[in-house]
Amino acid sequence: MKVAVAVTGASGSIYAKLFLQKIKALTDAGQPIQTDLVWSRNAFTVWKEELDDESYTELPFKSWDTQDYYAPFASGSAGYDALVIIPCSMGTLGRIATGISDSLITRAADVMLKERKKLICVIRETPYNLVHLNNMKTVTEAGGIICPASPSFYSKPKDLEAAAMTVVDRVFGLIGLDSKGYKWGQ
Repeated sequence: MKVAVAVTGASGSIYAKLFLQKIKALTDAGQPIQTDLVWSRNAFTVWKEELDDESYTELPFKSWDTQDYYAPFASGSAGYDALVIIPCSMGTLGRIATGISDSLITRAADVMLKERKKLICVIRETPYNLVHLNNMKTVTEAGGIICPASPSFYSKPKDLEAAAMTVVDRVFGLIGLDSKGYKWGQ
């Protein structure tokens, strides 16, 4: 599987961190997941502020500049299976909804939609205004998946990371990977 991951400057860096750690763990366990990263300009600032670390520098994945359109996932012919934008800012969602490909993130989203591949936008905003809702509707109608970063609690998470992991595990399911996380009724 080939997955591109975009991290924007929306609040919710914990989701990106846990998602990337889980992909690394699955890859280390033998699952063949090619993972490429792209970061918005504000993603690093928000990560440092929210997580109080710079662990993004230790990730083993190929990272692309947000203006580097030579990244393979900027083209449908590269055959990527999914793009996960985690967290996805409302500005990024709005540009995707209106077809504005002004960065590698929005270009990659456009590619996923035109190729009928998985585009998962893990939005992190509250409350929503009508513009947000209409953009979510537009992206959904175009084939994207809106996955609000809304943790579930039926697994009785013991801490913030466990609560955030309920969203991360859901994203893995949406892209077709079993993350071995909590499943209702099991």
